[in-house]
Amino acid sequence: MSAQSAEGSILGYSPGSPTVLRILLGTQLRRLRTERGISREDAGYAIRASHAKISRLELGQVSFKQRDVADLLTLYGVTDPAERAPLLELAEQANAPGWWHKYGDLLPSWFEVYIGLEGAASTIRTYENQFVPGLLQAPGYARAVIRLAHDSAPSEELDRRVALRTIRQQRLAGDNALTLWAVIDEAVVRRMLGGPDVMRAQIEHLLEMTAQRNVTVQVMPFERGGHAAAGGPFSILRFPERDLPDVVYMEQLTSALYLDKPAESEHYVQVMDRLSVQADSPADSRRFLERLISM
Repeated sequence: MSAQSAEGSILGYSPGSPTVLRILLGTQLRRLRTERGISREDAGYAIRASHAKISRLELGQVSFKQRDVADLLTLYGVTDPAERAPLLELAEQANAPGWWHKYGDLLPSWFEVYIGLEGAASTIRTYENQFVPGLLQAPGYARAVIRLAHDSAPSEELDRRVALRTIRQQRLAGDNALTLWAVIDEAVVRRMLGGPDVMRAQIEHLLEMTAQRNVTVQVMPFERGGHAAAGGPFSILRFPERDLPDVVYMEQLTSALYLDKPAESEHYVQVMDRLSVQADSPADSRRFLERLISM
């Protein structure tokens, strides 16, 4: 089997991807729990776990044990074998490892969750104020960014980390290509990372990527002053399935926040909408990038 055939079907959107299956199952379990008026604390007690674990299960952030799903279904009054069987089968399928499993030694568990979500999303809107978004990073620039956090890593490890980022970028191509809409602060392309040649290659890469119909980049110029995203970078991931809520992702130094309640995600959607109005248009942003590399 070729590398393309082995990885192509799982790098593009697949409704059967483990992450999507976990989210779908978690969404169903949350619906059943809330319909029965059962608290997360009581649900956690039923499976010998904390309310925090119930929250992670319902968000699809962790794998499911068959026994836990069976006990929760019993608690929620789902006792008919015909109704239980599909959900129990879903739990088994959702535990399959993702394509990124072979990079597990490089990835913290909280970021594995994001990679799974990224692979399942149909649209990502993102704001960045320090670095070019990972899906738009050229290899040299990616290596310079990665080295900031892993300055003592051997060259072989850096190569693997860059390769992982490059594989993720395949989501922007193919029949089920991801739609990416990024607003980046002017500082992102002004900050010199890796030297002049690396930055020039990165800006050229941005121009090349924005020539694709599914990639939009807007630059937020310094002259705009303050803007709606004063709190820092974030991403909004949207999925093809109606049952899946939008997920807001905010990365921290050693962890990440995932928000999926409609009231929370809608606030970030509104902020992103305002950013898109405040930033330079996509056409003006391209002209700005072209001026940068002509200096």
